Amino acid sequence: MDVIDQKILYELQLNARLSMKELAKKVYLSSPATTERVRKLEEQGIIKGYKTVVDVEKLEKNITAFVLFQTTKCKELSKFCEEHQDVMECYRVTGQISYIAKVCTASVHTLEDFIDEAMKFGTPSTNIVLSSNDTMDTKLFQQEFSSPILKE
Repeated sequence: MDVIDQKILYELQLNARLSMKELAKKVYLSSPATTERVRKLEEQGIIKGYKTVVDVEKLEKNITAFVLFQTTKCKELSKFCEEHQDVMECYRVTGQISYIAKVCTASVHTLEDFIDEAMKFGTPSTNIVLSSNDTMDTKLFQQEFSSPILKE
């Protein structure tokens, strides 16, 4: 992957709805060349898909928390998290805890309900998010591009 592919990935992470013409301007290539590069990145599985970023607070889910679990009931907890509407992400991890679930919910009361329901699968420890840096999604390719052509 060269610096142009990295710039393409960076731009698409910022705005996946860019037209190929707009993307081509940003990476200083023709539209057909840009389209071909994007197609190859998709075929290689580097670009796995395109997503919509939803503002959960506008859906009245004002509480975001990371719930850490110590458990030996891994499959049961994983299934519970997969089926629970407030769980946005769930990771099996190494170390003193087994799972981390990202929960977005309406209130501390509904968070408490989630914790109560999940306790049968293990011991939870909850961390409520006070603020976040939502630019992390693009950090992988956010860099000073070595080619002066690609600097904006």
